[in-house]
Amino acid sequence: MKHRYEAPSSLALLACALAACAPQSQATASPTAERLEITRAGSQPSTKGPAENFTGDVVVDPLFAANAHRRAAAASVRFAPGARTAWHSHPAGQTLVVTSGTGWVQEWGGQKHELKPGDVVWTPPGVKHWHGGTATETMTHIAMQEHVDGKVVNWMEQVSDEQYRVEPAKE
Repeated sequence: MKHRYEAPSSLALLACALAACAPQSQATASPTAERLEITRAGSQPSTKGPAENFTGDVVVDPLFAANAHRRAAAASVRFAPGARTAWHSHPAGQTLVVTSGTGWVQEWGGQKHELKPGDVVWTPPGVKHWHGGTATETMTHIAMQEHVDGKVVNWMEQVSDEQYRVEPAKE
């Protein structure tokens, strides 16, 4: 039987990269292999951001936790206007993906930056920073960080109202 060559689609290339382009005969899982895991939206309870780590109305929706094969954990975090984290750092860094609204982020000693949906923020390990909604708008982001010795964050002092009110950088 003759086969006609067709260029793979972007989706096919991504699937190939994720599967390391394993031949079909090697792609079947053994009976002892772990299985696909789906966590349904809304299946995990939301929590209020604790006052010792946040200012204002903050809701944390867990997305996934670290496990034996994954060091990362992630949550969707919603900040009401004026709500923000305390100053903090992460032992393995943090990636934020803004999904809605407008927010701010600032590293210690640096300028405050405005964030919009689709913006991605990488904070390197140990960098002291904060993030949250603007004074008048909500912001939601997905926060992803890896565990180091069972810890994902080092909480510090609250962001003062004076620090919060500093004008963001003109970008």
